[in-house]
Amino acid sequence: MFPTRDIPSPSSLFSAYASMAASMMLVRSMANEIIPQPVRGFLLSTLRYYFKPHSDRLTLIIEENCGMSRNQVYDAAEVYLCTKISPNTERLKISKSPKEKNLMIRLEKGEKLIDFYDGVELKWRFVCAESEKSNPNDSQPRSEKRFFELTFLKKHKERILNTYVPFVLERAKAIKDEERVLKMHTLNSSYAYHGVKWESINLEHPATFETLAMDPELKNSVIEDLDRFVKRKEFYKRVGRAWKRGYLLYGPPGTGKSSLIAAMANHLRFDVYDLQLANILRDSDLRKLLLATANRSILVIEDIDCSVELQDRRRVDGRKQSDAQLTLSGLLNFIDGLWSSCGDERIIVFTTNHKERLDPALLRPGRMDMHIHMSYCTSHGFKQLANTYLGIRGHHSLFSEIEGFLENTHVTPAQVAEELMKSGSAEVALQGLIKLLKRKNIEGDDADAAAAADQKNAGIQKAKRQKLENKPRKSTRNTRAKSMVRRRKCL
Repeated sequence: MFPTRDIPSPSSLFSAYASMAASMMLVRSMANEIIPQPVRGFLLSTLRYYFKPHSDRLTLIIEENCGMSRNQVYDAAEVYLCTKISPNTERLKISKSPKEKNLMIRLEKGEKLIDFYDGVELKWRFVCAESEKSNPNDSQPRSEKRFFELTFLKKHKERILNTYVPFVLERAKAIKDEERVLKMHTLNSSYAYHGVKWESINLEHPATFETLAMDPELKNSVIEDLDRFVKRKEFYKRVGRAWKRGYLLYGPPGTGKSSLIAAMANHLRFDVYDLQLANILRDSDLRKLLLATANRSILVIEDIDCSVELQDRRRVDGRKQSDAQLTLSGLLNFIDGLWSSCGDERIIVFTTNHKERLDPALLRPGRMDMHIHMSYCTSHGFKQLANTYLGIRGHHSLFSEIEGFLENTHVTPAQVAEELMKSGSAEVALQGLIKLLKRKNIEGDDADAAAAADQKNAGIQKAKRQKLENKPRKSTRNTRAKSMVRRRKCL
């Protein structure tokens, strides 16, 4: 038994603890006042470094975006890891469109996978979190930050970076080529997170160059231009130009502009990005969207003459260009400015019903390299439609009459196709088309007669106005002459 007098009382222990805590608080406050924050941070990190046990593992962070553009390694990892799903995986995201053969599988946030490469164990983890706000008072919602973590032994660092990562890139490319389904991308209408993003569906448009009702020479020139473009990567690099091509499709509604775009996508196996400028608020949003488009794609801006009123490049109602939101210069800068080099093998297509309304800056070579006029239905176009819809490959007794009407009647390929679809009988369908062409011809004659009558009436009215305007002048001259005679008589 210890003597009772050697054991300190609880009150003395509490007093000693309080005194020590007060001394530590005093020292801490003095240190905060005397030692600057950078020095304190350096000392703390140094202490942690020496007292924290060192790990033999290295973790690579693979973020979704690399600056303002997509991270190619992230996209490849997302595709590659779908082939490494194990029975231990607890949560997956799956989707399937009606015409896809296989399910699309993606990891859910927080899920982990283990992969082996050349005897090395690699641990993957998918992380999805909200990014921190730079301004605490900002009322905008936080954006979502997604990335992969790849962990392995440090001694295998060179092998992973020089061999495994390129292997993942190549394997992902092969998987995409095997399962490639053309996509139509459009703007995301649900802004769960702040910012503009693309969302996609499968592009299942059946249009091909074989089914297009176009002039054969024009069709062949477009096909040759597209084929030449995709084969000239080294040429564009050698001459110092961005690997892109611009097409302007213009003509009346219903002449097949959208079908031509779908045929171009099917011919090249390119995805399509449908950009609605009316939904873009600022040049910065437009830049982010365009940088998020993938290579080997077609960017489409339909009805550019009426989709949005682009501001002038120099001044907008007395304001400087930087004060404007979405400007013409912002669009032009990506078409052929410095930003145009941010991506390869891209096609830009503008469509319009009224070419004359476009700003000349949009039309010059280097921006719109090829202007394609989509005209009313011609005899060549009609024969193609008859072959496609009715299966008539040769000549038909009604063709001569129809071709005669087409020479003097404005009718679009869409109107002809609609008429040919009304009956499965070629004879009935062609008779219906003849009736349509006769009606259009009469309407055209009436319209021409009305226009001529209006022009004649306008000429009559103009002559009357000129006659009335000349009368006062004549009377003024007579009055002046009479006054001169009177003055002479007086003299």
